[in-house]
Amino acid sequence: MKSSSVGILAYGSLISDPREEIEKACTGIIKDIVTPFHIEFARSSTGKGGGRGGAPTLVPVTNGGAHVKGQVFLMDLSEAEATNVLYRREIGKVGEMERTYKRPELVTAKNVLVERLTHFAGLDVVLYTQIAATIKPLTAEKLTDLAIASVAKADPGRDGISYLISAKESGIVTALSLSYEAEILRKTGCETLENALAKLKN
Repeated sequence: MKSSSVGILAYGSLISDPREEIEKACTGIIKDIVTPFHIEFARSSTGKGGGRGGAPTLVPVTNGGAHVKGQVFLMDLSEAEATNVLYRREIGKVGEMERTYKRPELVTAKNVLVERLTHFAGLDVVLYTQIAATIKPLTAEKLTDLAIASVAKADPGRDGISYLISAKESGIVTALSLSYEAEILRKTGCETLENALAKLKN
């Protein structure tokens, strides 16, 4: 029996792709929740097995970025169970129940951390992931170069341009997102991100 209400805060691909364990335990969604920290396309992500091809992904940042619109999944789980479910989703090990979260003694840029907010969005505890920003310099031009390069390397639908399209559909706007999109369109000579993606795939 869980003693407190537990949620998971989604501010990136987790919104549109929570995966099976979170979907199964989710009893509702609180939408239009503004993140209490700034978010930016600040991490170059390969994903497990190179799945994202170095695409820029959204992570919390201490410099730059913006508070963005996210959502909270209401979880029918204890805090410990929800922590493990979120961790497995983030490391690409959904369903591997033996994979449980243990906070590392020495935190590096590779670590996926699960952090907690208390009394947030009307819940006792809300969990979220903290992963280090790795893109330097953090500019629209750099994001564009990484996103374009990822199209040829990423698994289908996991490239940087697809990721940006999904973020836009979720209503996420960061400090760099508009100039990032404009730079992709300028470099590809296209009018939409969808057209840019199609052009780069040919």
